[in-house]
Amino acid sequence: QVQLVESGGGLVQPGGSLRLSCAASRIIFSIYAMGWYRQAPGKQREWVAAITRGGSTNYVDSVKGRFTITRDNAKNTVYLQMNSLKPEDTAVYYCDATNDYTKNHYWGQGTQVTVSS
Repeated sequence: QVQLVESGGGLVQPGGSLRLSCAASRIIFSIYAMGWYRQAPGKQREWVAAITRGGSTNYVDSVKGRFTITRDNAKNTVYLQMNSLKPEDTAVYYCDATNDYTKNHYWGQGTQVTVSS
């Protein structure tokens, strides 16, 4: 069974930075498109960023210029570098993997990010 394990969340002050990691196992990582979503209390889960197998990236407008998604296929890991964090970035962040061929889709368990002074 596919496993996605997120790490790197925590409490940070406004303007600070965090780097989230998502380690994948039991998949051929290189054939998966990877992404990050987030869910704030009382709100629906929101797509944040995505990276294709080829490394092309896309972001929701609210994080453009502040967040960067990257992947390391040798380590089966996707990252989300978050800079200039704002209180409205507070949420549980989830890693997402989608098989480009079968479209099978998997989620991680989530990691909490709290931006507060």
